[in-house]
Amino acid sequence: MVVLDAVGCGALPDADRYGDAGTNTLAHVAEAVGGLRVPTLERLGLGNVTPIEGVAPAEHPAVHGRLWPRGPGKDTTTGHWELMGASAPPWPTYPDGFPVEVIDAFSRASGRGVLCNEPSEGLRAIEEHGARHLETGDLIVYTSQDSVFQVAAHVDVVPTDELYRICAAARSILTGDHAVGRVIARPFGGEPGAFRRTPGRRDFALPPPDRTYLDLLSEVGAPVCSVGKVGQVFAGRGVSEERPAHDNATAIAALDALFRDWRAGLVFANLVDTDSVYGHRKDTAGFHAALQEIDAAVEGWLPAMGADDLLVLTADHGCDPAQQGTDHTREHAPLLAVHTGQDGRRVDGPMACVGASAFRWLTDRDADLPGEPFVGRAMAST
Repeated sequence: MVVLDAVGCGALPDADRYGDAGTNTLAHVAEAVGGLRVPTLERLGLGNVTPIEGVAPAEHPAVHGRLWPRGPGKDTTTGHWELMGASAPPWPTYPDGFPVEVIDAFSRASGRGVLCNEPSEGLRAIEEHGARHLETGDLIVYTSQDSVFQVAAHVDVVPTDELYRICAAARSILTGDHAVGRVIARPFGGEPGAFRRTPGRRDFALPPPDRTYLDLLSEVGAPVCSVGKVGQVFAGRGVSEERPAHDNATAIAALDALFRDWRAGLVFANLVDTDSVYGHRKDTAGFHAALQEIDAAVEGWLPAMGADDLLVLTADHGCDPAQQGTDHTREHAPLLAVHTGQDGRRVDGPMACVGASAFRWLTDRDADLPGEPFVGRAMAST
């Protein structure tokens, strides 16, 4: 199961409540670059999911459709939890920055001052406040439209392990009315004018409020291997093995190895570059290049699949470059699912149908959680 981060495919019915009416990440990226060139995804039916310039509908698509969350939100945690059958609560957001009592408690816990404390695109926060951070040692704290408390620090000023300890302390502070969905450590390096993020990002998330399909798989002894930030998004719950991956190249290499070596269980991966590197920066050419990199990877995975393998490609939310601002957008997630005997049906339903399908595929059972499986019975190999 591979999540193409922020690759939304059209506004949800309530998108106007989020200021996201008319959004469509895939369609608007395609328009900006003069049409997508993703032949493998096209063959699987991406053009059947929604009209996309440059992507024709396939005559014989894989299982395909558009998925939606049952609950509110439009961030990483919301999307990944929804795929596994849990909905996030309406977490607090901070359009004017965090209140004095939160910042004061954080400063006491970290022993450092705070810079920024406002909604910001992450790289912009580093570019604007990084030099002052180097001078003072104060931490760069910022948020977005999402429920996140992000802390950026230069690795020469705050070693990454210390930044993790600081963010763990922030996680313990941000409870009750200020229980944000995620605290995110954002280490960076380089010199003013050439700052760059390092691979050490870490998410400190709240655990899901309800049982998920990952919990159920763990209970029946089915291994779950996360790739990228997935394990952190679930606070490690239900995950038996984690493979770090700070970018798409690393994640795709991990998936290549898992296609060769993984024998049974769920591999749950996130490909982050379309979100963190290109989506928030409105870099449509880079977004397209990342989709092409994914397309080439999928082309290699398909012949590696066995008769008892199921491959699901989907997303968690959107990040429409045509939308004002740099935040996520409230959109449907595309679905492409490949397995032996699939009939190319269209599946439009809640995102939880992905978790339900993975659970049925691996156990030949259904669970009392949201989601209707789009795979048949008696396919399980474990």
